Amino acid sequence: MLDTRLMKPNENHPLAGTRILVGRARHQAGSLSRSLRSLGAAVVEIPFLEIRKPQSYQPLDDALKNIKSYDWLILTSANGVEAMWERIRKLRVTRRTLKHLKIAAIGPATKKAIVKHGLKVKMVPEEYVAESVVKGLRDQVKDKRVILIRAKIARDVIPEELRAAGAQVDVIEAYETVVPEKSRARLQALMKSVARRPNVVIFTSSSSAKNFAELLGDIQPGSSSGNGLNHVQLASIGPVTSATLRELRLPVAIEAREFTMGGLIRAIVLARYAEKAL
Repeated sequence: MLDTRLMKPNENHPLAGTRILVGRARHQAGSLSRSLRSLGAAVVEIPFLEIRKPQSYQPLDDALKNIKSYDWLILTSANGVEAMWERIRKLRVTRRTLKHLKIAAIGPATKKAIVKHGLKVKMVPEEYVAESVVKGLRDQVKDKRVILIRAKIARDVIPEELRAAGAQVDVIEAYETVVPEKSRARLQALMKSVARRPNVVIFTSSSSAKNFAELLGDIQPGSSSGNGLNHVQLASIGPVTSATLRELRLPVAIEAREFTMGGLIRAIVLARYAEKAL
């Protein structure tokens, strides 16, 4: 994940002495945490998100049964890919039935999840955000049928803009993200502890930012009582997540230039070096 050219000579652990809080859903945190630990970080995992099945699979099942009527399939997360594939297996839809589709993935992690299941990805945008997906597809979807498989709550940039470009877009909810109540007490206790409080908190989506604020409750940034976010750097995977954090009055100290996990780790390493150099 990390370009070793960012490291100082003979330094294999650039994040040594850095406590990092990873808030990804439990089943997704492992790879990120391992990468951070390999660089010397002390990692704490407290999920800000819990992935749940939708209230009904009927819309997704109906869409998959009629998948031949679509020209484009857009997937915006690895979670969406796995939720879709679970129903594909359940319904016994064959890969051959999907071969006609042109598939767009919002980023490399989503593309990897798609390719793992034997499908080809036609388009990955230059920047891994909804606006860039629209930019890449706007001239290709006029009079085409598009299916967008995503979480229950998500930004409507893609369907609105592609409809404006002349596409017929069906939005299908494959899963939902909720606040994991079991994380509330653990997170509040961690943030109140001067000795255990992380140096960096990682945010990989707007949902993780919103849920973090919800889980924090009355603990506010800059609290004079010492139980807030004093001396804690908030690290964002990209501008959309950063905008959400700022809307929540949570200051963004680190933002990835490349909107991937690797890009986020690189940004954290550079920020920690800069801080140590002061």
